[in-house]
Amino acid sequence: QVQLVESGGGLVQAGASLRLSCAASGRTFSGYTMGWFRQAPGKEREFVAGINRSTGSTYYADTVKGRFTIHRDNAKIPVYLQMNRLKHKDTAVYYCAARGPGEYGVAYDPDRYRYWGQGNQVTVSS
Repeated sequence: QVQLVESGGGLVQAGASLRLSCAASGRTFSGYTMGWFRQAPGKEREFVAGINRSTGSTYYADTVKGRFTIHRDNAKIPVYLQMNRLKHKDTAVYYCAARGPGEYGVAYDPDRYRYWGQGNQVTVSS
């Protein structure tokens, strides 16, 4: 059974930084495309950042580009989301997700990801 677990969230003031980590069990995900999504209360789950594990290409939502960075260690797992200059509107539950084996392209649609973590709360006070 594949499991993803996020950690590193918390409560911070606007302008602060956090780094989220995504760890995996059941498989290594070393060759899997990974993504970060977030969901605020009453809103749809939205794409934040993704990394193609075959090419190394990274992609970001316009709302976070220049502030957030998705990266990995040399083993390609865990995957991280470095969040800088956080804003109140960044407040959400953040989810790590992985596409399936052989599904290499980064997708913005959450329905195209097979495996999900339980979510990790990030709260940014104004």
